[in-house]
Amino acid sequence: MSDHSNINDQIGTSSKPFFFKVVSILSTLSGWCSAGMTLIAIAITCQMIFVRFVLNGSTVWQTEAVVFLIVAATLIGLPFVQQLRGHVNVNLIPLMLPAKGRYFLAIFTYLVAIITISMMLWFSYEFWHLAFTRGWTSDTVWAPQLWIVYSSLPIGFGLLILQLLADLAAIVFPQPAGPVIKIFLPRTAERIRYFHFSSFITKPCGFKP
Repeated sequence: MSDHSNINDQIGTSSKPFFFKVVSILSTLSGWCSAGMTLIAIAITCQMIFVRFVLNGSTVWQTEAVVFLIVAATLIGLPFVQQLRGHVNVNLIPLMLPAKGRYFLAIFTYLVAIITISMMLWFSYEFWHLAFTRGWTSDTVWAPQLWIVYSSLPIGFGLLILQLLADLAAIVFPQPAGPVIKIFLPRTAERIRYFHFSSFITKPCGFKP
């Protein structure tokens, strides 16, 4: 997706409409849940290594649990990554377009994304419902209920659609301009990214030392 400031950058916390507040909270919670599942997967991996190479024992459920947790963390963390604009994007075309062109390109991009993720949500829900109604389990000794594992599909895609809708609404219904917000980027701690509400869409966001 093109690099546009998200809803949290455009609207102050106190002035957010209710829908934006709810979506922001849900996306943030999804990020914490994703991080928690990742940490649990790391802990299980360490326990599995200890059991196999120190105690010289066998593992039954650890490998499968780690795979399920990492996949679920990836899916449930989608809305949080979208909220922070962490997905890979290419800014070449938006930077070449005028302000109005970037505006319509952003709307088009979000509409395509919402339609695509909605289709994935529908099929993933059918897949989850099939596993739930038929009581599917994995073909292993542990044999966990697969509907629990597959639930991360509709949950992740559903929350991602909500975040995309909030981002689209922020473009179509812009809020009044506010102060400059400084955001420390985790990948480049030395540099600070400056987002100004009034610069949304009309000019690209750049880096300042």
